[in-house]
Amino acid sequence: MIPDNNLLALQQEWTTLQTQFDSYEKHSLFIKLFNVAISCALLFIVNIGLWTLFICALIWIQDGIWKTFQERIAQRLESVERSIKYCSSTQNPKSNLDSLHIAMQFNSAWEESRKGAIGLVFEYLKTSIKPTVAYPHVLLLLIIFANSRLAG
Repeated sequence: MIPDNNLLALQQEWTTLQTQFDSYEKHSLFIKLFNVAISCALLFIVNIGLWTLFICALIWIQDGIWKTFQERIAQRLESVERSIKYCSSTQNPKSNLDSLHIAMQFNSAWEESRKGAIGLVFEYLKTSIKPTVAYPHVLLLLIIFANSRLAG
């Protein structure tokens, strides 16, 4: 049986990670709301036209980066949940204990799966085009583009 202190550590890690995961979701919503506010202000008040596309796109990519961090937390959460299930099982000989079942390994697990600088950029871009991240950024880009075409 895996020692109780490891199970307790996994439970504490799960609680911390779940709180952070939820916090990242709120911050992503704030990034989206900020993009709506700043894009509308730049387009309709300051009237900088197509430059607003650039600002909007930058904020969208920042949201993608933020959500990529959240995905890393989700991956570790899933690992911790599997480990808690494993630790709670009565069929878990201590000899089968591996790094998956060791608590507090968030950064080590991420470092092992890291894909390098170019891989990281592609990971950010891939996350950015997911529907839950792309909304409302894509709509803002379309509004900005349409407004610029009508004004020009």
